[in-house]
Amino acid sequence: MNKSMGVAGRNVVVVGTQWGDEGKGKVVDWLTDHAAGVVRFQGGHNAGHTLVINGKKTALQLIPSGIMREGVACFIGNGVVVDPTHLLLEIERLEAAGLKVRDRLFISESCPLILPFHVEVDRAREALRESSGVGKIGTTGKGIGPAYEDKVARRALRVQDLKHPERFAAKLKDLLALHNFALAGYLSGQTLSFEPIFEQAMKMAEQIRPMMADVGVRVHAVNQAGGSVLFEGAQGTLLDIDHGTYPYVTSSNCVAGNAAAGSGVGPDKLHYILGITKAYTTRVGSGPFPTELDINAEGTVGHHLSTVGQERGTVTGRARRCGWLDAGALKRSILINGISGLCITKLDVLDGLDEIRMGVGYMLRGERIDILPLDADDIVACEPIYESFPGWEGTTAGVTRWDDLPENARRYLERVQSFIGAPIDMVSTGPDRDHTILLRHPYLG
Repeated sequence: MNKSMGVAGRNVVVVGTQWGDEGKGKVVDWLTDHAAGVVRFQGGHNAGHTLVINGKKTALQLIPSGIMREGVACFIGNGVVVDPTHLLLEIERLEAAGLKVRDRLFISESCPLILPFHVEVDRAREALRESSGVGKIGTTGKGIGPAYEDKVARRALRVQDLKHPERFAAKLKDLLALHNFALAGYLSGQTLSFEPIFEQAMKMAEQIRPMMADVGVRVHAVNQAGGSVLFEGAQGTLLDIDHGTYPYVTSSNCVAGNAAAGSGVGPDKLHYILGITKAYTTRVGSGPFPTELDINAEGTVGHHLSTVGQERGTVTGRARRCGWLDAGALKRSILINGISGLCITKLDVLDGLDEIRMGVGYMLRGERIDILPLDADDIVACEPIYESFPGWEGTTAGVTRWDDLPENARRYLERVQSFIGAPIDMVSTGPDRDHTILLRHPYLG
């Protein structure tokens, strides 16, 4: 069984600093060796974390990555939207692989539920945007946005409602009538019936009820007992509903500050913020991307990043757009999150390139700026400014000591660090747990 091995009650928040897919799952799994509990605090099963342990891949979407460590408590905080059907399928898949899940997974009673009509509305909206020529947002079509809308409108069905069939039925009738009205009258989508949704929800309630919990109180109790906690973010800072490239964003706050609001603990309990950053940049879905490269032409850097990096979405399987590291965007993320230190991932993907480039600013309508603008239209108008670095011979894959990296790789990382003004505390050199260079431990200091 894992125990807290660092400073008693010390908590770490892990967030993505780009457009998601930075490799947070592997880092969370690695850090969980020093944690008594792991908390997911936002998003839903639109997020995907791929873990490689002893060469075996495991993909998680809703359940915290800490589930892969025996004895670690896993919490789904109130900031997460929960699709109960997907939740139980993910639990069953993990149990089939031999993991004990239900006795250490705790779900906040305040989580809003994603129900079938949310999925139908999500997909119908994207289809309408595409047919009208407006352009798709690029959602995963899993009902995340509509579920968050119901939460903000104070009409959501929540996990706690599953304990009260009559209350659930009354709220469901009203909510379903609202969404069916939109589906039939505006979105040209498929309307849904009450009985199948209600009956399925009540069947699932029997399995979910034992895992319901007051997550904020439980996390506080872990800290009080001397245990350290890891807060696991989904997506990335530049997809944040407030601070990302709006409207091409997700429907929740992905930034470190939401670890408190999305789990029910005070911000004074967030002791160290670890930002996960790829050595280059990727993005799934629509939206501006200043340093983007062509991934389709064989022999180009973009194609190299896409193929060597195996850049496909964990949840959707969509090819990720790829480009050079955008340090101007990274500066914005560091400012928003209050980053304590960075973990650079997938450095090994840059092996074999003759030249490495890094975006260090932009020309925006004749003016040079060094931080990503706030307006998506301004970002589209940005022309990236690059610094160039020589590539390196040999491989960084699997390296576990800083001094064993090729000299040019070290110089590249040192320049990233100096430009953004935040320390690089970790470097991930491969997908497995042990492929990690540690310069400063987030828990041990």
